[in-house]
Amino acid sequence: MSLDVHADLAVRGVRVPTPVRRPAGAGPSDDGHVIVDGRHAALPINTLSPYEVRDEKVWLGEVDTGLSLRVVHRPKFYDLRTADGIPYEQIARLHGTNVLATTVVQTCIRYAEEQRCRFCTIEESLRAGATVAAKTPAQLAEVAEAAVRLDGITQMVMTTGTTTGLDRGARNLVRSVRAVLAAVPGLPIQVQIEPPGDLRTIDDLYDAGAAAIGIHVESLDDRIRREWMPGKGAVPMAEYEAAWDRAVEVFGRNQVSTYLLIGLGEDPDELVAGAAALIERGVYPFVVPFRPMAGTLARRDGIPAPAPSLVRDVSARVAALLRDAGMLGADQKAGCAACGACGVLQAAGG
Repeated sequence: MSLDVHADLAVRGVRVPTPVRRPAGAGPSDDGHVIVDGRHAALPINTLSPYEVRDEKVWLGEVDTGLSLRVVHRPKFYDLRTADGIPYEQIARLHGTNVLATTVVQTCIRYAEEQRCRFCTIEESLRAGATVAAKTPAQLAEVAEAAVRLDGITQMVMTTGTTTGLDRGARNLVRSVRAVLAAVPGLPIQVQIEPPGDLRTIDDLYDAGAAAIGIHVESLDDRIRREWMPGKGAVPMAEYEAAWDRAVEVFGRNQVSTYLLIGLGEDPDELVAGAAALIERGVYPFVVPFRPMAGTLARRDGIPAPAPSLVRDVSARVAALLRDAGMLGADQKAGCAACGACGVLQAAGG
């Protein structure tokens, strides 16, 4: 029953005010940050959800689900500003209780409607004034140092919108990782990139000090990729495979991950089979439910979130494969799979 409730919460959300939220941004997740049964969870904060929180317990009507829930409190570093007056919160955000996350470049060459990923709102937070277009290495280092010192941050995630260069934005992350580690030596950092045109860029990210890497494909089905992410989907799957293989060589098995979204229309058996092939490669398939966030093309077009039963089924099967392979999200040094908040894989034992 516990996993059923976890999957239901991941899709239907919960009624609870959360001080730490991510209302828009890169990738497929926005939502409020909470701790469910001791694990990070990023749940839709939904006033229409049948779930509510009373006395730090999750209730479904008058039924105690048996799950505990507490909200993540606003971090101290959010109260600070850079020397030029930019709130630290616009440079990097708290995810969960201990993860600092930033989108280094908040624009994407694929954001025009005919190219745009239908689940992404990377430029909406910029338009809303919640962030700045480009974060400098010095700004990121300043905020990271404060977040570690004031709020006990133990890992960091750096992603980026795709740029026009051959590296697709990865070179910015090389400089940013170096700057942050100069200010906070030893902080585990995950970088997230598209496959770079020159695979040596992956080596450069590792040499700069990144501890883990995410190369996110979202779907292994070319039909789904063309439909849901026409710009990004034009990057051949062979480029992803080459980048994953090189990343595993450089970063090591289970320090490389990729998002796979549940609910885009992919056959669930094929999705699980694809996850198995990634595990064989040494890549952690972070399966998470698609969520039709405000501001996305999917939300505009009325595309619903997946059924909780589908999220539970896929997550449970992939978690079993991960356990059999000895690849757990908690064993990653940094990043989305290490945090686990946006899916239910860790609740399922993966």
